[in-house]
Amino acid sequence: MGLILYQRDDCHLCDQALAVLAQARAPEFDSVFIDGDDALEAHYGTRVPVLRDSADGTELDWPFDADGLRRWLR
Repeated sequence: MGLILYQRDDCHLCDQALAVLAQARAPEFDSVFIDGDDALEAHYGTRVPVLRDSADGTELDWPFDADGLRRWLR
């Protein structure tokens, strides 16, 4: 599973999402900062942080907790 966390610089919600990912012991993921990318900002601008499974394209929008994240990862 290739996970991508879409986030912004200086985003307190993104920091919270990172903490939840650690708490849930999520597998390794890539961080993509959307700032400065017009297409990503248009798609994710008001939704970040968003966790995306690149294998099947499903996305988990914030807010999520460790239990919800674990369920989504199954």
